This record gives sequence, C-alpha cells and structure tokens, in this order.
Amino acid sequence: MVGIIIASHGEFANGILQSGEMIFGKQENVKAVTLMPSEGPDDVKAKMKEAIASFDNQDEVLFLVDLWGGTPFNQANSLFEEHKDKWAIVAGLNLPMVIEAFASRFSMNKARDIAANILGTAKEGVKVKPEELEPAEVSATPAAKPSNAGAPGKFEYVLARIDSRLLHGQVATAWTKTTQPTRIIVVSDAVAKDELRRKLIQQAAPPGVKAHVVPINKMIELAKDDQHFGGQRALLLFENPQDALRAVEGGVPLKTINVGSMAHSPGKVQPNKVLAFNQADIDTFKKLKELGLNFDVRKVPNDSKGDMNEIIKKAQEELNKQK
Repeated sequence: MVGIIIASHGEFANGILQSGEMIFGKQENVKAVTLMPSEGPDDVKAKMKEAIASFDNQDEVLFLVDLWGGTPFNQANSLFEEHKDKWAIVAGLNLPMVIEAFASRFSMNKARDIAANILGTAKEGVKVKPEELEPAEVSATPAAKPSNAGAPGKFEYVLARIDSRLLHGQVATAWTKTTQPTRIIVVSDAVAKDELRRKLIQQAAPPGVKAHVVPINKMIELAKDDQHFGGQRALLLFENPQDALRAVEGGVPLKTINVGSMAHSPGKVQPNKVLAFNQADIDTFKKLKELGLNFDVRKVPNDSKGDMNEIIKKAQEELNKQK
C-alpha cells in the first residue's frame, strides 16, 4: 500500500487527517507531519524520515503538503530527489484531496498514479456560493450521464443505507467511491415534502452523480420500471428502518441494508456510539430479517462489520430495564 505523509505548517496536518478518518475510516500507513513555531526545517525532515521508516512499503510514498514552496514542501522535495521515479508530492492540501487519496489506495499501488488521480477532486472541492461568483471556466462539472442512460432495464442497487443524516460526507465520499453509483436516491416522504432539505441534498451530490429525493411510493414505482433504468446504479438512503421496510414490502428488491447511523432521541437506547433504538425500531429490524434482509453494520467501508443480532439484543435488554 502507498504510504501517505500529510505535512503542514502548524497543526493543520493533524486536523485534516482526523477529519479524513472521521469520514473514510482509520488509515494505515498514513502519518501527519507538522512544522511548529519552535521548529525548523531539519525537525520537519527528521519527522518525515521517521514516518517513512514506519511504512510497510517505503518505495511508494505520496506527500500531501499545504503550501508549494513552504518548509514542509521544501523538505519533502529534498527527500523526493532520490526517489523521483516513484514518489510524488501534491501541494494545496484540502480535505477532498485527502479523502480521494485514501480511496485511490484501494485500486492503485503507485504514488505517482494516486497523485495524478487526486488533482481533479482537489480542484473540484474549491467552490463558491453564490454560484455566479464562480468563473465560467471552472464552474461545477455537470453530472456524468451513462452512455446507456434510458436503456431498457431496472436499477442495479449498489447500496441501500439507513442513516439519519442521509447524504453527508461519509456517503458522498467513502461510500460513493466504493460503490460507484450513477444516482443517489433519498427515499423519504418527510424529506420529499421539505423543499429546503431536498435542495440541500441535491447540492451535496458528489461530482458526476445525480441526487434525487422521492417519496416511498414513488421509489416502489421506479423499482418496478424495467424500461428506463438500464445501466443505472442506485444508492438508496433511508432516514429510518420504517421507511426501508415500507420500500421492501412494496417491492424494492433489496437483499442487504447497510446500517450506518441512527440518531438518539428521547425514549431511545444507544447500544453503541452511532445507533439508537426504540421498540418500534427493533420490531422493524426483526420484520426486515423475516423478509430475508441481511444487515451490514458499518459507518464507512473500512470499518469492521458489527453484529446486528447482538446490537439488537443489547438494545432490547436496555429497553426492558426502562420499563
């Protein structure tokens, strides 16, 4: 695996690494290197050497630095000179760049290939609102249209996820990179009626992917359409398990549901850090299981899968104690 050094003036590198791992999951062979006010170039270089020595593969190293020509860049560049045939440096550090680099390591094993691959995402991550302030030549890239869009056939469901936050960073980056959907569809009666939430979700779609918000009955109707969605890869997002159950009972042909996040509210118990249940939630998951659904309990693709049976058992025990 390509080793990554994230380097910056001050604590920026530590912070952006933490942010990247919150969205994409814990990373191996990644180190943050900081230049603090009391330190000089030699200190940064020593930290970089120590970080490289800890990597499994020291032949392939990618530096992500904050500022071209700054001390972190200069020290990375001095190390790069002896490895310029394999190593790479990218300046202008931002969070989309870091997440794209993490994702690229799944399919690329050369630092230079990853460096080339992340440039577009890093640049696309710089946007402005209102949109008219953005120069026409760098305006947002329109969503890619599959070459066989509109062809006969049904949706291919690449992911169905229960997440009370719906379309947010972990979905728009980590899960989208892993599953490669052409459409992200939020299936919710409540959100479909909320114009502001609907617009925010549509604006949060990653480049090249269309985002839609549809009521549950409309999703059931779309799932049965075998004339217009050939080649379309759908990522479905449900705000709660009850909406997912209605969709499945109505005929949306799901086999596995990813359970990512269920927010805590009064009357719910929290058997782990990200999932909260009341009795209706537990009963709903039991019905989904009876319908043959499997559960993939993970926030991000890199996480290990949780045991839904054990989670529900613990939640039921905690609810029983409240009675």
